[in-house]
Amino acid sequence: MADKRTNMSCARVKSYTAAKAGSAERHNERKNNDYGNVNVDPERIPLNIHFKAPGDKSYMDILREMESAGKVSRRGLKADARLFDELVFDVNTMYFEERGGYEYARDFYEEAYHYTCEKYGEDYVLSAVMHADEVNLAATEEMGHPVYHYHLHVIALPVVEKEIRWSKRCKDPALVGTVKEVIHQISHSKKWESREPLLDAEGNPVLRSNGKLKYRASYSILQDEFYKHMKEHGYEGFERGREGSTAEHLSSLQYQIEKDKERLSEINEKLRSAELEYEPALEMNKTYQEIDEAGKKTITGKFSVSSDDYEQLTALAKEGITSRKKIKELEEDVSFYRHSTNQYRNAFTDLKEQYEGIMEKCRPFLYALEHFPETAKQFVDTVRGLFNNKESSEKTALEQAQQERKQKNLGWDR
Repeated sequence: MADKRTNMSCARVKSYTAAKAGSAERHNERKNNDYGNVNVDPERIPLNIHFKAPGDKSYMDILREMESAGKVSRRGLKADARLFDELVFDVNTMYFEERGGYEYARDFYEEAYHYTCEKYGEDYVLSAVMHADEVNLAATEEMGHPVYHYHLHVIALPVVEKEIRWSKRCKDPALVGTVKEVIHQISHSKKWESREPLLDAEGNPVLRSNGKLKYRASYSILQDEFYKHMKEHGYEGFERGREGSTAEHLSSLQYQIEKDKERLSEINEKLRSAELEYEPALEMNKTYQEIDEAGKKTITGKFSVSSDDYEQLTALAKEGITSRKKIKELEEDVSFYRHSTNQYRNAFTDLKEQYEGIMEKCRPFLYALEHFPETAKQFVDTVRGLFNNKESSEKTALEQAQQERKQKNLGWDR
């Protein structure tokens, strides 16, 4: 049975420069070769849903095309300017698990995608994909069947309208200061500029030390807007991410960490309350039948055993506990050495491929060496002679240059 935990919505934003956009693209569009760090089940990658797909183009390819078509502009931006916004929307894993899983998540995030289109403009959304392939290990263990963490990644261009005005250099004085053109400029800072005053508990504006107004964090406003939008479209059963919290919710990974902490705490408690290190009971030997027949049922319904049987059974139980620990350590060692073996095997494969490549390049010479050994020898001698002559010439030229430099220096000394 799932815990009665509070489900929290989350909407967070991360921005990327041109140089960093590729990392987001490889993760979102599943272009990486390894996803072990996020527990991706490769067989479920086809179940990921694109509400808007970039196709076979990269995020930068799409941006360049839009720029060429005049739809967006990078005029005035620095080389390391933030060009892409990534919005990630999710709710606790169990929220979806308790409401139908995949189908419910699909509908939920389709509506979240519509909210993003309202926020950025659909033309400026480059990709929107719901990930349905990331396993939540802690929830899976808790529920006894695979549980997946559904969430939405959206890549969008933060575009604002910017007025370009005629400068004083304009030949027509009447035009100076008037609007020359309006461009759709990419600007993360202006897109997320907040002009909503921050209020205290009594509803009064909060002031800075210089007396100016303090404004609410733009991402906090995003949390409000997303929560309100989803509520208005019929999605209930979750709360808005906590105000002012740096961690608006427990993500899948965070949830797993918390569950692992709980399990570790339980194990440590057991270790403190029981002595697990015992000497193996090598002198104790009992068959399954002997163990089953060791106890006798008393009139009260309880079982009693002889002192000898009790001593042997206790020793065997202690040995079993110790053995389990040793087996676990050995399994970890096996896993380590298996990983090392795979690395060596891969290195050997690479070397073998390099060797085969060299052999392929040398095949004509080896054929000549086998069938025309004298000709091959003459060829090698000729190449060696050319190499030696070149080396000798370079050496002579170097020595001559050094000698000329010495003579020139002697001239200066005089």
